[in-house]
Amino acid sequence: METLRVDALVIGAGPGGYVAGIRLGQLGKKALVVERDKAGGVCLNVGCIPSKALINAAKLYEKIAHGADLGILADNPRVDMAKLQSWKDGVVGKLSSGVRQLLKANGCDWRSGSARLLAPGKVEVQGTGPDAGKTIQVEAAHIVIATGARPMQIPGFAFDGNRVVDSTGALAFTAVPQRLVVIGAGYIGMEIGTLYAKLGSRVTFVEALPTILSGSEPDCVQVVVRKAKQLGMEIIVNGRASGWKEMGDHAVATVASASGERQIDADKILVAVGRQPNSEDLGLQAAGVRVERGFIPVDRKMRTNVAGIYAIGDVVGQPQLAHKASHEAEVVAEVIAGRAAEMDVEVIPSVVFTDPEIASAGLTAAEAEQRGLQVTLGKFPLLALGRALANHDSDGFVKVVVETESRRVLGIHIVANGAGDLIAEAALAIEMGALAGDIAGTIHAHPTLPEAIMEAAKAALGQAIHIQNRR
Repeated sequence: METLRVDALVIGAGPGGYVAGIRLGQLGKKALVVERDKAGGVCLNVGCIPSKALINAAKLYEKIAHGADLGILADNPRVDMAKLQSWKDGVVGKLSSGVRQLLKANGCDWRSGSARLLAPGKVEVQGTGPDAGKTIQVEAAHIVIATGARPMQIPGFAFDGNRVVDSTGALAFTAVPQRLVVIGAGYIGMEIGTLYAKLGSRVTFVEALPTILSGSEPDCVQVVVRKAKQLGMEIIVNGRASGWKEMGDHAVATVASASGERQIDADKILVAVGRQPNSEDLGLQAAGVRVERGFIPVDRKMRTNVAGIYAIGDVVGQPQLAHKASHEAEVVAEVIAGRAAEMDVEVIPSVVFTDPEIASAGLTAAEAEQRGLQVTLGKFPLLALGRALANHDSDGFVKVVVETESRRVLGIHIVANGAGDLIAEAALAIEMGALAGDIAGTIHAHPTLPEAIMEAAKAALGQAIHIQNRR
């Protein structure tokens, strides 16, 4: 068996793993990235990127279909799903090949294979894809586990790739389903369900909790709920899907809720109830690595309980976000290179790509008050924003949470199309310890969407210009 010796071995090439490989190469470390599937992991290949490509296409289709509101007449717009999927796959393909090129350009080696720890510092890699049939042993002073997570299944709804699918399957439909049942109304379910509703599906959500998008700012969620109803989507909360059966040319799902049990017809059923970490079959027990409920505990330097073994990304726990994994990757590479680094961040922004989008950075008012902080709120509606009206897209608002005494910005929450781009300013402000006056006193270009953040900050200070200040 071939033995390969490196400074660092990274297991997994998602937004955590490949970033770690690139940064290790930049820092002069001989590194190897092992991935059993495609470069870029779930996010790039079957998650973040393909879903946003389809979401963008669905938004464009909806705008064209309603172009008459603006005096633009486009008769009989249609969706060519095969062409749409081909375009989406092209976007993914370009980015995936780009990852491989970046690894190579930074001096990081690559192997296709499944890795299993034999002991601290020793890993067996069984080749997959172009390396199928080849088994090598890797000796590394440092091992980084970046194996990500996968969709969870629930009883009665095993994934069959046809009727019942996970998010990967839902992003690869060859035709727009006439009726789509989505079990789980978290961010994945809501994003995918909304895009198919825009493309013409009749969508029904079944959510076990009392509200959709649990964990998001409640006021923001209500705006999304209103738009969902406008799109004709049905939302069943406090509901439980117990099973399904084939009925001729379609499926029938059984759902129980406060209003009783009912049968819902569906051409496709998407299960989106969460993701579980990929920590099995890695040899973690053999290496002595502690695992808790499937997750790998780490410290602020991304170190596990075993010296020389680290973990990053979804496999270490919440929040399961690509940008959090990428930042952890840079931290772990710096630690391995002997630099002073640790996961020391004030805020990790989150974005839900619904319609409108929800983006948050920092604390909600309720979270701040739970910590014993007195807060003042500033809120600015998009209906009062010139750019939003000119975009014919004025649903939503910006809310700024400010500590009353110090006027320090504790949180910013945005519900608006474009919120995902706007939240970067909010995250920077909170990370730097900005005061409401810092944002309010920064000149924002006009007419632009970021003006809403400035106006909300002014509202918190009682200085709003384009809305009436609260007395």
